[in-house]
Amino acid sequence: MMKINDGLSILIEILFLILKTFYFICESICKTFMPVTRKSVANEIVLVTGAGHGIGKELAIGYAILGATVVCWDINEESNKQTMNEIKQMGKHSVHAYRCNVADKEEVFKVAEKVRKEVGDVTILVNNAGIAFVKKLLDHSVDEITRVIDVNLVSHYWTLRAFLPSMIEKNYGHVVATSSVTSFFGATHGTVYCATKSAIKILMEAISDELRTYSKGKSLIKFTTVMPAVVFTGLAKKPRIRFTSVMGGITPHKAATLIIDAQRQNLKESTIPSHWLPILNAIRIQRANLKIQKYGRSKHAGMKNL
Repeated sequence: MMKINDGLSILIEILFLILKTFYFICESICKTFMPVTRKSVANEIVLVTGAGHGIGKELAIGYAILGATVVCWDINEESNKQTMNEIKQMGKHSVHAYRCNVADKEEVFKVAEKVRKEVGDVTILVNNAGIAFVKKLLDHSVDEITRVIDVNLVSHYWTLRAFLPSMIEKNYGHVVATSSVTSFFGATHGTVYCATKSAIKILMEAISDELRTYSKGKSLIKFTTVMPAVVFTGLAKKPRIRFTSVMGGITPHKAATLIIDAQRQNLKESTIPSHWLPILNAIRIQRANLKIQKYGRSKHAGMKNL
């Protein structure tokens, strides 16, 4: 009898997962055809980390085109200035470039104060800087592990500490974080990278909830976490993708356009391509349900053995 009940329970869970996946997909399709309101970013002060290349460079250009004052941060001073100069050549002169190692907390606080004095209070913070070493965990050096964690994750704490206070004081602002679809699951050669991207997503959820709790629901500061699948930034050399149409291999320009769009819509979470979010959310809920069931069964079995 117990085996029959277990079988029925698993079948129900599978059907429930299918229904939830279908619901999320339908919801996503409906949102696609519904009119969407996008807020203006004109005259906002947008700081982009990792602006010297890839997605960061395209984000800086994208926000400048939309009329924002753009602050470019990158550890590579030369490429960072090149981004600034390209923006100026487009006739957009409200752009500034600062060399900053976001993994160094003292440097972040020092350069942040300089930005505050020379440009003003940042109203949109885009934590985009990231690095990766595509190799097995035991092939990573200690320095490589530390660098990936510091740049991809720990830097978010320093920039939040630097720029969030002014947002809280004015009850106005937006924080954007570039995570990854790999934040939902581990992958080969992603023991360090995937872990940092997962932590970013949780950090954004936690800080958003924290501000809402302590403001008693009155906080107007927005948080957006964007999780791209495959973007051809050069971060991973010669990526092998079997199903490009499904995995969504796109250019940095396209990724940046979608990230800015998600921010302007005040989306809490968004994936690139967008169809991944409902599927991954359904899987996440299902995993939680299975863990709860497993815990309940083990507890029940333990009581029987007493």
